[in-house]
Amino acid sequence: MGTTSKETLTKRRNRPKMTTTMTSAVPIATVEILNDLLDAELNSVFRFMGEGSPYLSRATAEVRAPLAAMVESSNRRAGELFNLIEELGGSPIPRGLRPEEQYLAFLSLKFLPPKLVTDKKLCIRRYENALSGIKSVPNGTGVVTETLTRHLAEQKSELKVLEEAAANVARPK
Repeated sequence: MGTTSKETLTKRRNRPKMTTTMTSAVPIATVEILNDLLDAELNSVFRFMGEGSPYLSRATAEVRAPLAAMVESSNRRAGELFNLIEELGGSPIPRGLRPEEQYLAFLSLKFLPPKLVTDKKLCIRRYENALSGIKSVPNGTGVVTETLTRHLAEQKSELKVLEEAAANVARPK
């Protein structure tokens, strides 16, 4: 056995164990629901809004700051979902990029906010559906419900900001 294997085993042994709030028999459906949300967060149109994005550099300060905060929040939520899946004994499985969004780079700033609003509404529906699904699964955990409820509240708050930005961009000058 090489050193890499020993290091890996040591890391696994030292990994924090599941907390007592999580059940030992978490249904696969719960992990699948969380993986779907992880995929949605990682493949959101907001991934195009990161540092150095042409969208952020062309946007006004009123639009740039909230978009940057949303990108950061999306990354944090993805990390929390990833960790939650692992804590439940599952394997985080991001599914990959959606090729149809490669053309977003050619959208002008005027057309981007409505696309962001649409994407945020879709994400909110995913979280609402996930919460409904988790509640119907036997042995669903309170930690999962709490996390998803918090994420949903963040998404709804971000939607309000995006709707304002979209209205400002659409308003004739």
